[in-house]
Amino acid sequence: MALNIKPLADRVLIEPLPAETKTASGIFIPDTAKEKPQKGTVVAVGNGTKDHDMTVKIGDIVLYGKYAGTDLKFEGKDYLIMREDDILAII
Repeated sequence: MALNIKPLADRVLIEPLPAETKTASGIFIPDTAKEKPQKGTVVAVGNGTKDHDMTVKIGDIVLYGKYAGTDLKFEGKDYLIMREDDILAII
């Protein structure tokens, strides 16, 4: 299924990965204690600007700040749209 959203300039569209449900030691995390995910998959990338070439590409798994980006719901799925500068690392 093709996504009909094309970010402009240096923006990136990210599909957040599901929140962790279990700690490394095996303890299950209740829904009320789960934190907002900070990892996601890049699903669309803008063309960049004349001063900024894009580094990330579609399919990259990235880390981003906890409060970075704007939440977006499209066709029943949750996405984040943010500037590439808000991405901390490519995993």
